[in-house]
Amino acid sequence: MIIGVPKEVKDHESRVGVTPAGVKALVEAGHKVLVEHNAGALSAMPDDEYQASGAEIVGSAYDVWRLAEMVVKVKEPITSEYKHFREGLVLFTYLHLAPVPDLTEALLNKKVTGIAYETVRDRAGSLPLLTPMSEVAGRMSVQVGAAYLEKEHGGRGVLLGGVPGVPPGNVCVIGGGIVGTNAAKIALGMGAKVTLIDLNLNRLREIDDIFNGRVFTVASNSYNVERAVSEADLVIGGVLIPGAAAPKIVTKAMVSKMKKGAVVVDVAIDQGGCIETAHPTTHSNPSFEVDGVVHYCVTNMPAAVPNTSTLALTNATFPYVLKLARMGAKTAIGEDKGIAEGVNTYNGTLTYEAVATAQRREWQPVSTLVQ
Repeated sequence: MIIGVPKEVKDHESRVGVTPAGVKALVEAGHKVLVEHNAGALSAMPDDEYQASGAEIVGSAYDVWRLAEMVVKVKEPITSEYKHFREGLVLFTYLHLAPVPDLTEALLNKKVTGIAYETVRDRAGSLPLLTPMSEVAGRMSVQVGAAYLEKEHGGRGVLLGGVPGVPPGNVCVIGGGIVGTNAAKIALGMGAKVTLIDLNLNRLREIDDIFNGRVFTVASNSYNVERAVSEADLVIGGVLIPGAAAPKIVTKAMVSKMKKGAVVVDVAIDQGGCIETAHPTTHSNPSFEVDGVVHYCVTNMPAAVPNTSTLALTNATFPYVLKLARMGAKTAIGEDKGIAEGVNTYNGTLTYEAVATAQRREWQPVSTLVQ
């Protein structure tokens, strides 16, 4: 198979879909890999490392997309990339289609097989390709939040860890999944007081065990959320429903009652955000204020640490890349239920129910299309 690795073009997106180590394994397995010039440069992976691993360096994105049978990316294509879509192309990347109907329409119109990292499942039913970036984003969310609490960024001027004689800052984490757990870990490490809210009582018991009672666990309901948010200096949104639009857990009214200069970091913004006042931002223009509350809602947070993020992501994605290349997409989808779960569009048909629900479209299980 011919695998294409274009350079990411989303604002300040500096990760890359395949590392030189991945190229070497693909080439040794008999595949051809086309890498766009400088695709890995911002992840500290220069062209000469790709060439030494057996990749062909290609001068333009146009040629990578045109020649490749499967394109492996990091982030969902933006409007300028839609022109590269064509029938029969396999696209393996984060897609986050639920809040982006235009991208869904483009994939369907061009009959692209769109396999989304964020909906691929393993045998245990977890989301192995979402986990590494959720770990990075969860940990980063506290670092970013701490920086935006500084006065120069519009924050309250609160040091999360406090100092002797001065209490620490309050961090409220919404969601006890991978993002929330990693955010809580870093916030505790910085000395903050941490409250974590989740709907699942069994998960709250697990969190209590993991952190030996040092994280205050709260059952999710509107009263508890409003109270915790109003007391917080930093609110981190980490709610996920796989493939679907995130529910709005923190309302506009709740944000209006928060402390002036408090900070919101909505990690769920890729799926529309779990905080009602949030909207997507970029690394070039990362924050805005609503009712005196600073909002940081960058949709590709892990791109700020691309070397770590690329290595963490490709550790998880590469076995799937290799399998898709070896078996071909149709066979892999038919034989691997986890990959089949990742298919969001197939030959002009929407194949993921949560996206269909969010966009009020018809859908069909991919299992009925690859027989």
